[in-house]
Order: sequence, then structure tokens, then C-alpha cells
Amino acid sequence: MSTTPSVATGSTSFDLTVIGGRLIDDPQSDQDIDLDIIGGRIAGTVTGRRHTAGTGTAVLDASDCIIAPGWIDLQLNGGWGVDFTSQPQRIREVARRLPATGVTSFLPTVISSSPATTARAVTTLSAASTRHHGEARSLGIHLEGPFLNPLRKGAHPPHHLRLPSIEEAAQWSAAAGVAMVTLAPELAGALELIDVLRANGVVVSAGHTAANAEELRLGIDAGITAATHLYNAMGPFGGREPGTVGPLLADRTVVTGLIVDGLHVDPIMVDVAWRARGPRGIALVTDAITALGAGYGAFGIGDTEIIVDETGARTATGILAGSVLRMDEAVRNLIAFTGCSSADALVAASTTPAILLGRSDLGNLLVGSIADLVLLDGAHDVVSTVIDGEVVYDPQQRFSPAR
Repeated sequence: MSTTPSVATGSTSFDLTVIGGRLIDDPQSDQDIDLDIIGGRIAGTVTGRRHTAGTGTAVLDASDCIIAPGWIDLQLNGGWGVDFTSQPQRIREVARRLPATGVTSFLPTVISSSPATTARAVTTLSAASTRHHGEARSLGIHLEGPFLNPLRKGAHPPHHLRLPSIEEAAQWSAAAGVAMVTLAPELAGALELIDVLRANGVVVSAGHTAANAEELRLGIDAGITAATHLYNAMGPFGGREPGTVGPLLADRTVVTGLIVDGLHVDPIMVDVAWRARGPRGIALVTDAITALGAGYGAFGIGDTEIIVDETGARTATGILAGSVLRMDEAVRNLIAFTGCSSADALVAASTTPAILLGRSDLGNLLVGSIADLVLLDGAHDVVSTVIDGEVVYDPQQRFSPAR
């Protein structure tokens, strides 16, 4: 994630200069970096500058901070009292809150619902994909279902699960705002649908599946490139029966989403997954629901009631139903559970999901990339967040406008 130095000089005027931070790929360096932004994109970096900006340049003070690419959440059901499945028109309320958690881009996620509800959510969320001032960016919709295996339904309503249908999914394309679809590859018609979705520019993820190793391999050969919340809603694995999880741990092509809240996956199993796949094979996801940021109580996801207490977010029968995890907490947990470096943990929160989505302009600090940044202190708390070169979260008032 190294950057290419620009030809910038101290007298050059930039839209924003981030002064005096340390880059993610060398967080222990004692040499500060200045990062220049023009037109919402990274224009260059300069090492050892005297930390002055040209006339007309706004400044963000990154002293004692790590500069990391903005984080991308591939699975977010809602938050702060908003559920994307049933209230897609309220997406902006969530988008305004996410920068405080380090998330600069996300996939609003819709769970298994009726065809009418799904179509309404897709239309509404797609129409709201343009980023407004102060908001995180929607990169497209993640449809988690309805083509899931009832044996591994998790909290998805069983009456909304159905077999894969090319006819129903005919309008699901990148052009229509659908970025990812989670399905069970062992279901009848799934392989044909995977082929269609991939041709339409959609990332296909295996999830809520009882696929064995052979069935999963057929799905990967057909075009699956991701897996939804590793371990959860998947068949068990063992020494003689790898199930779904075993091949995902061994595979080197599929990016596996992982919920690192200490509830969905035991910390030991987080470490196992990390040792097997590492930062280029694991994408941190929150799977957060409407209760994120809203405390304990009764909430909904789709038409399912969820109770949130100290044991997590669960259905009335006790099944885990999403989380109340923030991405900054996921990063800190990953480091604590695995002992990995800051740089590797932040790759799993930014670079890896960006690559999965085919967004080479996100998830890195290369010259020409979109200027989505997160400044972190030594405890990996979010200090400031920049999206499209705009400082959108700055509680310590490190930002100074151009003069």
C-alpha cells in the first residue's frame, strides 16, 4: 500500500494537505508524511516536509496518527434505528453516522424478503447511491438471500426463502445498483444463476449454505468469489468432513467475510481463520443491524423481531441475528484476537474488500486513488475521517480550512 511521491513543493496549493502522519504500511516509522489531495483524489506524498501548506490549502493535522485508507463494510443491515430491508428510504441517516466508525464506503444489505419488498429496497437504495456532504458512500446493494438453504437459514424468515430464479434476479446487476448477492450454491438452479449474476457485474458470495466441499467447488468454478460471514450459517467441519468451512479456509481465491465481535466467532477460531487466510483472504464485516448505536431493546430486521441484550442480537428463539459491532471495534478485536499487525488488520478492513468489489481506486493510498482516509491514534481509535477529500469527522478539530 505504498505511495508514489509527488512533485509537490511547499508552495503548491492543494485542496487539502494531511500533515505529519505515518502511513499504514510503515506505522512504526519515525519519519512523518504529508499527503496532498486535489479534486478529491490523492495527488502525492512527501516525506520529511517542514509541515507547511501552500496558500489556499486546507490542512488536517495528522500528528501522532496512522493514516489508513477508508474502511469498507460489505455487510451492513442498518443502524441507529434504521433497517435497510424495511426502511431503505432512510439510508442517509446511517450514511451520516458511519464516518465516526471509520467506514467511508459500505454495501447496504437487504435480507430475505418477499419479491416486492426486495424490489422496492433495490430501487430505493440504488436511487440514493449518490454521496451527499458528510456521508459515507454506498457502493451498491448486498442482497443476502432469498436463495438460501433453509437448513442454514439463521435468522432469515423461512417463508421468504426460495430456490434460485433467473427470472426473479433478471434485474439484479451492477448497472441497477446491486453489488453483491449471497446464495447457497448447492440449491437447484444456483450454478446457472451464478453465471448470470457474474455476467451482470455482481459479486456472488456463498452463504447460509450446507454445501459440501464438492458443491462449494462447483460454485467457485461457476463464479463465486466471496463467502458471507465465515463459520456462521455454514455446516460444521472436521478432520474427515471439511464441509463448507474447510474449503474456504484452504481456498486462495475466495474472500471470506468475518464478524469479529467475539460472539459470532470464538476468538480462537478467528485466529485459525486468520492464520489460514490472512489479510488478503479475510474481509472484516460488521453485519450490524438497526440496533447499532441504539442500545439494548427490541428491534427489527426485515419482518423479524430481534432482541438485543448483553448476549448480542438474537431472535425470540435465541438465534444470532446480525450484530451491533462497529468497524473500529472489529479492527481492534482482530488485532487482540490474532496478534496481527496494525497494517494487516487495516488491509482486511479496506484493501481486501475494495479488491473484491473491483474498486482499484479505493482501499489504498496510491496517487490517483479516491481520497478516503482514516486517521487512527495508537489505540486504533478513529481520530478523523476523510471522504472524497472532504473532512467529514473531526471531533478533535484537527482540520483548518484554507485561508
